[in-house]
Amino acid sequence: MPKQVVTQRSRGFICINAHPEGCAVNVERHVEAARAARPKVASGAQPPQRVLVIGASTGYGLASRVALAWGYGARTLGLFFEREPEGERTATAGWYNTAAFHRFAGRDGLYAASLNADAFSDQAKRAAIEIIRRDLAPVDLVVYSLASPRRTHPRTGVVHNSVLKPIGTAYTNKTIDLSSRKIHEITVPPASEQEIADTVAVMGGEDWRFWIDALAAEGLLSPGARTVAYSYIGPELTWPIYWHGTIGRAKHDLEQTAAQLDARLAAAGGGHAWISVNKAIVTQASAAIPVVPLYMSLLFKAMKERGTDEDAAGQMRRLFLEVLAPGREPALDGERHIRMDDREMRPEVQAEVAALWPQVTTENLMALSDFTGFERGFKNLFGFDVDGVDYSQPVETDIRW
Repeated sequence: MPKQVVTQRSRGFICINAHPEGCAVNVERHVEAARAARPKVASGAQPPQRVLVIGASTGYGLASRVALAWGYGARTLGLFFEREPEGERTATAGWYNTAAFHRFAGRDGLYAASLNADAFSDQAKRAAIEIIRRDLAPVDLVVYSLASPRRTHPRTGVVHNSVLKPIGTAYTNKTIDLSSRKIHEITVPPASEQEIADTVAVMGGEDWRFWIDALAAEGLLSPGARTVAYSYIGPELTWPIYWHGTIGRAKHDLEQTAAQLDARLAAAGGGHAWISVNKAIVTQASAAIPVVPLYMSLLFKAMKERGTDEDAAGQMRRLFLEVLAPGREPALDGERHIRMDDREMRPEVQAEVAALWPQVTTENLMALSDFTGFERGFKNLFGFDVDGVDYSQPVETDIRW
């Protein structure tokens, strides 16, 4: 179809289109950074070479896939659920990110396969298994980075919808309206027992376990295979709406699954299952959580002043090319977490955020926080406001891989 000028269109905290060239530039920069960070692997050490990334098109999943492919030359299968372009309607950012990933992988001689499907479904698992059996068997690393607001359970057919709510009592605190930039007070009512159960069904560990079950049943996990899933804990400021709320309940279920899978993989050949607790970053999901965008705006300012801020790509390079580098065992906290949020949770950083929290208002928001950086990070997710892209020029939006 003819090229078109693509201008960002948003509805509330949701961006409803994406810019293909902006997405491609973002991915290329992450690729070049991973290539530059490629570690020397000690003799006899074996880096991950055959990797399945579940939730591979945006955020930490995409960052993981890039770090592993260009950091180690790993062959990767990425799974995600994205909207393709249709007529004048653009594809989602994840679609364009994946198209760029394939283009750069082809250029650099790296194997890449992608599957656009509902990762919760049995059909997606069967399709992935066929690709793995043909091209990747056995898999030595499974990255579980799935983030979805709903799940159709593959065995019951029940549709579960997750919610962002406190448990037990209502929660009131300040938040920011992303459209108006105004700070206001918000009260979130407590979740019902059904809403808690539904959130656990969507964001807990059951599907992660189903994936490992399916791969193991087909003999597609290598001896010593590892798997990692992602979580977030954050500061006490956000706990009522997050760690002590419905999402936190789901994350506790994820932790129980990690312990079960770790024991199982260890017995099967010395493998491991871990949860990496990552730093707060801008995602479409995090932008929707009350309180959190304002917290992140203050956090980014404190971390950037200290030179310790990391985006998703930087953090995943550190995770896979340093913390989980071949021959190394990661340091774990008392709950068996890999703490990639260590820089966020430094006492001096959290003390600065805590001191600014009661002071910040609509009038001084820009002076006390990095809300400008938060906004730019949000636009970057969809390929907008990316340095080096001329948004006045028409671009091809019907892009495939």
